[in-house]
Amino acid sequence: MVLCVALSGCGNGDPMESLGGPTMGSTYSIKYVRKSDSPAPKQVQAEVEKILAEVDRQMSTYRSDSDIERFNALPANSCQTMPEPVLELVRVAEQLSRQSEGSYDLTVEPLLNLWGFGPQARDEKVPTAEALAELMQRIGYSHLRISGDQLCKDAAVEVDFNSIAAGYAVDTIAAKLQNLGIHNYLAEVTGELKAAGKKLDGSAWKIALEEPRDDQQVAQRIINVDGYGVSTSGDYRNYFEQNGRRYSHTFDARSGAPITHNLASVTVINPSTLMADGLSTLLLILGPERGWDYAQKHQIGAFFVIRADTGFVTRTTPAFERLSGGKSE
Repeated sequence: MVLCVALSGCGNGDPMESLGGPTMGSTYSIKYVRKSDSPAPKQVQAEVEKILAEVDRQMSTYRSDSDIERFNALPANSCQTMPEPVLELVRVAEQLSRQSEGSYDLTVEPLLNLWGFGPQARDEKVPTAEALAELMQRIGYSHLRISGDQLCKDAAVEVDFNSIAAGYAVDTIAAKLQNLGIHNYLAEVTGELKAAGKKLDGSAWKIALEEPRDDQQVAQRIINVDGYGVSTSGDYRNYFEQNGRRYSHTFDARSGAPITHNLASVTVINPSTLMADGLSTLLLILGPERGWDYAQKHQIGAFFVIRADTGFVTRTTPAFERLSGGKSE
């Protein structure tokens, strides 16, 4: 998780409730201001965990019986009926893939496994050129198509939703909280989050963006969030080194190799946590120049942290300053 949540603040009146637990190989947490007519925390937790269990059943690549892993096991020229959330994520990912000219792609799971990062990975190592070339025949969003309620493939591709599933889960949880009459909350799943309303003392929810370091957690900037999703993608926690070179778990699907530029992390703020999740990954893949141009063109609220000889350099888009309550520098 590359987001630290700043939740200090106290007040009188309605109590603050907190709940959480394990999910998706990490954790989730919910904090909300409980009104007199709000449901009990146990009911809220049951509703949240029902959503998380459904996302896991549909989209997890770490269980062989999930909808997406059953699809991944099918040979080329196969179709499978899918629940609408899975088809929604495929549509969103196709849009991001087209806009990034194929750099962002959901079909990278075989690459993750080959390089040692995926659910079926063995050793973290640089693959041979021959192994990579053979596997690249099974990479590419163009091999997927939706036909009615079915997802189809014309090659033996494997889909990985890890770049957007948590964002989708947060949006779904946020909608459920609103339906339960909870309007002042912060919902977080594996580091992707959405906040709305105010804390107990009437102040905004404050989110601390972490400096991209693997030795300790240091808050780099504090932002206010109300009604937006926030996602950070970084290359500094999951990597391996071989022959003095660092290999990240973030891949450019066009080359089949981990990114090698000096963009350390990207934070995106967006009304949709699903889009924030996908866009933060997309911008990280594109890098400090192409990513910046993309963010400016599409008016994305983005906070870039770039490695430099003297440490880290930050760069923020005007949309990020506006949405986070800051001022453009």
